[in-house]
Amino acid sequence: MSRQQRDALDAMLRSAPRSEQPLTPEEQRSGFAAALTRPAPEGVATRSTVLGGRPALELEPAGASGRGRLLYLHGGGYVIGSPDTHAGLVGELARRAGLRATSVDYRLAPEHPFPAAVDDGLAAYRELLASGTDPRDLVLAGDSAGGGLSIATLLAAREAGLPQPAAVVVFSPWADLTLAGGSITSKESADPIFTAADVRAYADLYVGAGDRAHPLASPVFADLTGLPPLLVQVGSNEVLLDDAVRLAGRAGADGVEVTLEVGPGLPHVFQHHYGRLDEADAALDRAARFVTAHLNADHHNAGRLEPVH
Repeated sequence: MSRQQRDALDAMLRSAPRSEQPLTPEEQRSGFAAALTRPAPEGVATRSTVLGGRPALELEPAGASGRGRLLYLHGGGYVIGSPDTHAGLVGELARRAGLRATSVDYRLAPEHPFPAAVDDGLAAYRELLASGTDPRDLVLAGDSAGGGLSIATLLAAREAGLPQPAAVVVFSPWADLTLAGGSITSKESADPIFTAADVRAYADLYVGAGDRAHPLASPVFADLTGLPPLLVQVGSNEVLLDDAVRLAGRAGADGVEVTLEVGPGLPHVFQHHYGRLDEADAALDRAARFVTAHLNADHHNAGRLEPVH
């Protein structure tokens, strides 16, 4: 990262909302949208749609193949964020991968606490399959809370007897609502966005008095057996670093093919800063290559005859 890029990133992060006093969910949502919304990239068409009974944003890059699909679940602590705030990030990933994407406006807490978001993620995934999408043509992705939600959605799909997609990508996943990771405190002074209190406040709004170690709320405590190949990207300067590291470790222990990338000196969901930060562009390129490689591999393997025993 060049000095110029570092200065620009620091200025951008300082402008992002960081709580000094309690804000209402609506105030948090409007502040987040004002500070971080980026429009879909040039060449990526957008249209409003409905998926799984929820509003959604469809993003289609010019020249995208008709076969592959990306289902995206946005971040925001289960309280803030929307497909509109994430149109730039989702559009960039879709454009680089050459995939049509759908970003779901799942229900937010505290109006709709756990497990509403998981129910909406599962409903969207189920409808894509029911409408004829081959799971081998489908990949999931999400950032922050949406990263944890992507894993929870696949766990719920597994329990419902649905097939798994070709791959899943998560950026800075929030995967432990018990806040047991050591980085929650050890990285607090390095994290320019969140404090431990911020993260705890989101958990309070989403789970309340419920079980914060429930596997669908905190996938680090889940059995991840049977999930598809997983790419985890995280920055070293964030309180959720250990969520990503432990999620990757849990996946590996459960026999899931997993790749963990830790970006030195980078903040939470640094991929949002594509076009301004070389590491963000490089990370999105790697994520795009990861999903397209697994989409192609699944179809290649499907053409092979199984041995007769």
